[in-house]
Amino acid sequence: MEIKYTGQEYYDIDLAGRKERLVIAPITPSFHIASFVLLGNTELTNYCADILAEKIKDVDCDYIVCPEAKVLPLAQAICTKLGNKEFVVFRKGAKAYMLDPIETQVKSITTLQVQKMVVDGVDAKKIRGKKVLLLDDVVSTGGTFHAMKTLTDKLECEIVGYAAALREGTDFPSDNLYYIRDLPVFVGEKE
Repeated sequence: MEIKYTGQEYYDIDLAGRKERLVIAPITPSFHIASFVLLGNTELTNYCADILAEKIKDVDCDYIVCPEAKVLPLAQAICTKLGNKEFVVFRKGAKAYMLDPIETQVKSITTLQVQKMVVDGVDAKKIRGKKVLLLDDVVSTGGTFHAMKTLTDKLECEIVGYAAALREGTDFPSDNLYYIRDLPVFVGEKE
């Protein structure tokens, strides 16, 4: 879903009954997004977690897998609501404490350059061959999910679904995606 950008500062969204005002931020001069950030907003995070936990409660998965960092509070809240289900975090870079890390690259619309995505070998052993649900806060082009899939494929995981609070734009198909609401992108330059 696209909306013509004419200099709007905010986008008001209804998240299944909860109204939020999102700041519209430029990615390029002719492409803007409504910025959805859960970090630091415990009430909104728990609200979204309630909805998503209800949507995925019957999905047969062994682990939830997410990237760092913006989605971490949502992952924690969802896993708590699902009876303390475990989740694994794919990091943005290898850490000194990691044993036999496995990595790939990711490019999303909110990052200015290609980044790494790394899973610790300890976590890789936990999820190897398991059923996983991939989680992010917002899915746009699917670049982050694609990088996560690359890593889970290396570990012979079965992806049983995808979940995100919001689906931004229409690049990522809604089949097998559990989400709360569509979020438009804003195209065109300020008039």
